[in-house]
Amino acid sequence: MTTYILTFRCGDERGIVNAVTSALLEVGANILEQAQFTDPDLELFCMRTRFEVLNPARSEITDALSRHCAHFAPEWSLRDESHHRRAVLMVSKFDHCLVDLLYRRAQGELPIEIPVIVSNHPDLAPLAAAHGIRFEHIPVTPESKPESEARTLALMEECDADVIILARYMQVLSDDFCSRLPGRIINIHHSFLPGFKGARPYHQAHQRGVKIIGATAHFVTADLDEGPIIEQDVERVSHARSADSLVEVGRDVERRVLSRAVRLYSEDRILLTGTRTVVFST
Repeated sequence: MTTYILTFRCGDERGIVNAVTSALLEVGANILEQAQFTDPDLELFCMRTRFEVLNPARSEITDALSRHCAHFAPEWSLRDESHHRRAVLMVSKFDHCLVDLLYRRAQGELPIEIPVIVSNHPDLAPLAAAHGIRFEHIPVTPESKPESEARTLALMEECDADVIILARYMQVLSDDFCSRLPGRIINIHHSFLPGFKGARPYHQAHQRGVKIIGATAHFVTADLDEGPIIEQDVERVSHARSADSLVEVGRDVERRVLSRAVRLYSEDRILLTGTRTVVFST
């Protein structure tokens, strides 16, 4: 048996589920999971279906889906579950998110392939080597930024990557770079924005006596730190916490939130709906 994941998005109409399930029944598929949602504001229907099937070629499945569903003009994708999503990881000097992703992947918790790690600093090359992953040091200066981003895009194509994961990559990507990869760049940052911008946000938060530490994972757009949100979490803190202690809490929340976002992406559980996301959680 081969297991596939189908994601399906189109304008909301009657009969969509019937059409999809009829196509799958035609090829002898057995549905294992199905989740759906209709955005009432956009009148947009979203669905994720995981199914198993014996023998039929992928082309038979796509032909059946096309015949039954073409009149809905859907956007859909079909992936053999054993063919994992491929991610380019981008980092700077902070290693907590990278270490967590590599550990979870090694333990089989994250069904992703990581063909390359890209960094604007050489510091984390030994970590990549320890995991047998290619490391590319691509320095970034104001003058070299276009060339650096072009090299990264070339690596994406060379590695046949699906997504870029910014695992605390401390550079602002250009509008042009972001526009080339809509819905294909995931970022993680603390959730103090827009209150505490720039350097040492946790120390700024400590000075203001914050009571909640949070993190947000989102898709990157040209609007800095304002892309569609994938995952968020918070931890309560008290006045007794030092600034350095808040940094520790922040690191833990950041890596948890990013790993959950990456897993959701790797399992095709995220569908974009304008400035928001539909997330079919496990």
